Amino acid sequence: MPAEFRPRQLLAHLTAGGADFVVIGGIALTVHGSDRNTFDLDICPSQHPDNLDVLGKALTALDARLRGIEEDVPFVADGRSLAGIEILCLDTSLGPLDVLSRPSGCPPYNQLRRRAKRVDIGPAAVMIASVDDLLEMKRTATREKDKLDVEALEAIKRLERRLDRKR
Repeated sequence: MPAEFRPRQLLAHLTAGGADFVVIGGIALTVHGSDRNTFDLDICPSQHPDNLDVLGKALTALDARLRGIEEDVPFVADGRSLAGIEILCLDTSLGPLDVLSRPSGCPPYNQLRRRAKRVDIGPAAVMIASVDDLLEMKRTATREKDKLDVEALEAIKRLERRLDRKR
């Protein structure tokens, strides 16, 4: 049975270990003002080998297991295995976590992080992808919910422009 999704605690655990990542996906949309519900955490980590080792230790401590795999396939959460993944869907002791190393439409990590917004979520200070970067990622995706996310993000962007003009 999957663990209850506890995003604040999951983010706190990842940041406490010093993992360098940017939150993307539904949580990022929610932080920017979308009303979409989400039931997992999506992150894009720095691909620096030291960071992948740190992330691997955090995932091991969270008892991370491959999601959607019926068989008991061994998974070693270390920097070497994390360096070889594009998308990793995990169940952890604090809920579902998706690790995306190169999301479609995503700029290079340094640019993604530079444009990200620092936000306190519970006890953790995390980097949240910018509206523009989220828009590009969602525009390149093909799922129906991504099309709805594009509409929400465009509305958020219009509102932000109006608010900026009033300042």
